Parts: sequence; C-alpha cells; structure tokens
Amino acid sequence: MYLLLCLSVFAVGYLANMVMITVCYHRGLAHGAVKLSPLTRKLVIHLGLWITGLTPKAWAVMHRRHHEYSDTPKDPHSPSNVGLWGVMAAQAVSYYRTMEGLDAKDPEFTRFAHGLDFDHTWAHNRVVRTLPYVLHTAIAVGIFVGFDAFWLGLAYFVGLMSHPIQGFLVNSLGHSVGGRNFETTDDSTNNAVVGLVVFGEGYQNNHHAYPRSAKFSFRPWEFDAGFVACVVMEAFGLLRIDYPQLIPDRLPVASLTPEQPAVRDLEPVLVQEFVAADSQGAQGPRPAQLAPMPAEKVAAVSRRVN
Repeated sequence: MYLLLCLSVFAVGYLANMVMITVCYHRGLAHGAVKLSPLTRKLVIHLGLWITGLTPKAWAVMHRRHHEYSDTPKDPHSPSNVGLWGVMAAQAVSYYRTMEGLDAKDPEFTRFAHGLDFDHTWAHNRVVRTLPYVLHTAIAVGIFVGFDAFWLGLAYFVGLMSHPIQGFLVNSLGHSVGGRNFETTDDSTNNAVVGLVVFGEGYQNNHHAYPRSAKFSFRPWEFDAGFVACVVMEAFGLLRIDYPQLIPDRLPVASLTPEQPAVRDLEPVLVQEFVAADSQGAQGPRPAQLAPMPAEKVAAVSRRVN
C-alpha cells in the first residue's frame, strides 16, 4: 500500500510537471502549436514557475534559440558542442544566461520573445528563482519528518522537480542516439525510450522537421503522450490545437531518410515535391527545413518502396 501511495504521488507530480512543460511551455508558448485559452495562459504565467522551477518566458526564449541554432556552435545545449554528459550543465548555464539577457534587454534574447507579452523579471532574481526548489524541498522534508515517510517525500520532490533530468535526456539523447525520419539540417534524432518517458519529447527529429506541429510522433509505433494531453485539454476548452500544422499522415518518400523503411501508404515522388517543414507559414525564429536528398538516395528509397 505504501509503495502504491509513493507511485501515485510521483505520477501526479510528474504529470503536472510534464503537462506544464511539454504542452504549455513547449507546444503552447514556444511554438504556438496549441493556443492556450485565456484562463490556461494565466495559470501558466503565474503558476508555471512553482510547478517546474522554471519561468515560462525564459524557457520559451531559450528553446527558440535552440531551434534557431540547433547543433551549431551557438546552440545553447547541443551534445555536439559540450559532449553527452555536458548537456546537463550547459542547459542550466544557458537558462541563467537567458534570464540575464532578458533582464538586460539584450537583442540576442529579446528578439526571441515575440508573443511572450508578460514580465517575469521579478522571478529572475537570484533568490526568487530558487524558491520553488526551496518550497518543494521543505514540503518533501516535512513529509519525511512528519510522517516518517522518506520515500513518499522523495516521490513528491522528484515528481515535480524532475525537469533538469527530463531536459538532459531530451537534449542529449534526442540529438545523438536514435533514428531519423526526416533529413533536417541538424543532428536531431528520434529516441523511442525518451519519447515514452518524456511525453513525446524524445522524437526530436520529427519535432525539428515540423516545429509547429502539436503532435511529435509520425510513425505508427511512435507514441506521444504529450499530444494525448493536448487532445484531452482541448476537450475541456483549455487550449486549441492548430490542426493544419500537424505532421501530415502522408509524406513524399523524398522527405524521408533512406535509413528508415518507408511508411506503407507513402508513394515515391520527385524530389522537387517534398514537403518543407512548417509550410503553412510559421511565425518566429527560422524553423528547421527538410533537406532534399541526393538523387541516388531518392532512387534507392523508391526502389525499396516499389
């Protein structure tokens, strides 16, 4: 019974954290793949920091910079720059630099803040920004001391404050380990394990090819729990999914990598007909584009499909 209680507390905290990050911060504020209702947007702005330990504005700006400079020397947290194990520290340093850049009104950061018309400078204070961690640590310790329940307190804290680990898995393995469905200009990959654990965020190659898509999965076996959360929240009027921007169910083979088997219902077409990422007219920083494949690779894929 105690184990079930610990797992339940962890699950509730983790769900709250993941919905706030992957649905509200990422698909909502950073990319506009979903439009948050006025109520949801207010809750995200005022409660997001206390649920994730991260301010929504700084997180969204840092993420937009990641897409702009993905896996180049200016990427805030690419394993190609800092190595696999250096991503954890790099993303923390980048987050603090983003807060400082926004506070100083540095154009390198403020130009990525379009649509984020709320002020979070008060939360960038060196003391204030640690308060969520202090608060949840105190509650966890209180659970341990008050109820002699160490594992219950740990489950509470880890469930809510696990984003640094989630971010590390996505930013490191999602750009180094896994397959690729699309030819993008970066090193993004689709890591199925991370995709399952981090609510679809592990499908980085899909996401970088279609950054405005609220659905990160493409192939039938790729499960995106974050998109399921979007659908449920839309049913309750908490947000609206931008359906025209979703990854198409059918794509020309020319846009797929030759290393991956083509989806059964895809038809080979000329390379000139490949679908460019975000073709509906994304706003904001440059989206990742699908790179046309060499003619010999297109021919190889077409032969495999036929």
